[in-house]
Amino acid sequence: MPTRSTWDAALVRLLDDVYTFAWSGPRLHEDWADDVRAVMQRSVADPRGWSVLEWQIDRAGRESGYPFHPFRVLTAEGLHAGLRPITAGAAVELLASLAQEWFFEGSPVRSREDRDAVLADARTLLDRFGPDAVFRTSSDLARTCDAPDFLARDLEGGHPFTDFMMDLGLIAVSADEVGVFWSFNAH
Repeated sequence: MPTRSTWDAALVRLLDDVYTFAWSGPRLHEDWADDVRAVMQRSVADPRGWSVLEWQIDRAGRESGYPFHPFRVLTAEGLHAGLRPITAGAAVELLASLAQEWFFEGSPVRSREDRDAVLADARTLLDRFGPDAVFRTSSDLARTCDAPDFLARDLEGGHPFTDFMMDLGLIAVSADEVGVFWSFNAH
């Protein structure tokens, strides 16, 4: 189980250089999708007080009257329809893949010299949610398989949750918390 300092360090190393959103929130509802909506709207704080990642452009969008920015206004039904379950191992690979730029990465995770360190940081972040956590993604690769090899192919989008050309998300759900990790191709 990560500590605040190991979480913070892994979060910055893994996701701070790309346009991503990473935020955790409490489980307050029977339906995890209601908790995910609260995180996407930023109406809940991280229950442990740990670091989150949000870009300044997202804050500016919310302050101009669009509380879910960059996400579209979502319903629980819309989340259920657009997300597919994946295994814990696939979730680690997907989260590690969110550390790369969509079209501009010269060395995707599968060929990076620090591949093992990137995967370790992703594992650290997801370990927070415990061994019984379940994971869902918007990736099209998960439409036919719950264990797609996210490192074997270029990063691809799936069901769109924003108005960007492509976006890709990972949801972690435990008995006590939800985590929302999202990457955007905003270029």
